[in-house]
Amino acid sequence: MGSVLTMQSSEKPVVKNSEMLADGLGHVVSSGEVEYFDGTSGFLAEPEAEGVYPGVIMIHEWWGLNDGIKDTAVQLASKGYVVLAVDLYDGKVAATPQEARNLTSSLDKERAVANMRAAASYLRSEHGAPKVASLGWCFGGGQSMQLALSDEEVDATVIYYGSLVTDEEALSSIEQPVLGIFGGNDTSIPVSTVMEFDSALDSVGVENEIYIYDGVGHAFANPSGMNYAPDETRDAWLKTVAFLERHLKSGA
Repeated sequence: MGSVLTMQSSEKPVVKNSEMLADGLGHVVSSGEVEYFDGTSGFLAEPEAEGVYPGVIMIHEWWGLNDGIKDTAVQLASKGYVVLAVDLYDGKVAATPQEARNLTSSLDKERAVANMRAAASYLRSEHGAPKVASLGWCFGGGQSMQLALSDEEVDATVIYYGSLVTDEEALSSIEQPVLGIFGGNDTSIPVSTVMEFDSALDSVGVENEIYIYDGVGHAFANPSGMNYAPDETRDAWLKTVAFLERHLKSGA
């Protein structure tokens, strides 16, 4: 079972995630667009070296599949994963909050789940991924939650400050471990809801790790936003990589 850990915040100069998270280690990565669902293309990043790698479905924020998500896909692929960054907006990318709200409000929820399930199938069938996880931020964190509740058999779920489900009956269908990353000052996903989520997961026996970063708000891992917290972003990324390593590679 998981226990909620509250992480203390600190202030540091803002840097780009692509610069901050790169450690110069790992695989050389190739990347490009691939069609994986009903005429929809996503961004695939994978190690150039031949081998069998676990898969990760990466789910964008409410902005859409932009360069920041693509850069993060490359960073994760360098750790030995085939990463498919899905596109739930069919090619649209928002430039303003209002555009992003319009895209999320018009989302076909059933099609979005079908999109992510197709991504899982693509990673397994086209790349031989023995295990598959989902990872999303904000809007994408909520979609990672929805994929976890679908019939898709994923092996791990990562949710960065996404909309949560706290109903125990619904959560009891989850069989894979869950990692949750949240901000202590997030008014969109308040700490009280995170605590309820953690308690419900524990109650129904879902393995989980929940972290709440004290003093940071919603979308703290987005370098283009006002709430960006680089130290917390780095720490959360290290926890994410370690979580995926344990559940996608151990015993594989």
